[in-house]
Parts: sequence; structure tokens; C-alpha cells
Amino acid sequence: MPSQPARAVTRANERRRRRFPRYRCEFPVTLTLLSAGQQQSVEAHCRDLSAAGIGLLVAEELGLGEVVALSFSLPGLSSWKIRAVLRHRRGYHYGFEFLSLSREQGKALAEYLPGLVRADSDSDAAFRKQPPPEARQTRPS
Repeated sequence: MPSQPARAVTRANERRRRRFPRYRCEFPVTLTLLSAGQQQSVEAHCRDLSAAGIGLLVAEELGLGEVVALSFSLPGLSSWKIRAVLRHRRGYHYGFEFLSLSREQGKALAEYLPGLVRADSDSDAAFRKQPPPEARQTRPS
């Protein structure tokens, strides 16, 4: 009978097997909610980007399956407006899948992304590690 920790490892391995690799990116994004015929704009911040979607920090409650319009500019490229659907959420980090990526935008992403640092590789784990306890500052008691 498999134990609970083995399941966690399996899920972690499954997460690494994405259709498209994610890359670290940081730039502002305007997210427009397109629900019930109303449009509400919210400022967001890109954390990662792939050929198929984008990871955003958003200080707003959104529901899975919600369709939004994203407006942003990649460094050195023109402004983009793309429709996307919310596929994943963890806290205020939201994962969107692009719905309306044009052929030109797809080509631009394919050329732009390889120049960035991967966000989903094993080397990324070292980036997230905390400093050793002796290197952390302690408060006097």
C-alpha cells in the first residue's frame, strides 16, 4: 500500500512534466475581468511565463475557469492584449492559459523565452532555499 509521502513525490514529479517550460519574468499586467457583461480592470504582476500561459500575482479573488483579458508589454516587444482562462490558483498566485495567442505572438514568445531563466527546473530549488540558520539574523531577546 503506497504511503502518503510517496504520493506527494509523484505529484511533484507530475508538476515538472509540463507541456511547455515556464520562465521567470517580472512585468506589470492589467487584467480585465469579463464576467456578467461588466469589465473591471485589476493590476497584476507577472511571475512566470510560458508559450501557453502566464503566472500572475493578483490581489483579487478569482474563480477557476474565469475568462479574462490580459494587457502587457514584454521588454523590447509591442503591447499585447490576450484572452486567457484561469486554470490554477495557489493563494494569490494565479495560473492562466492563453486562449487567443496569435501566430505572431506565439513566434515572438518562442524567440523571447529561451533567453530567460527557467522557473520550473531543479536548479530553481536552489534559488528558493533559505540561507542556513547561522546566516540568518536573530533578534536579541
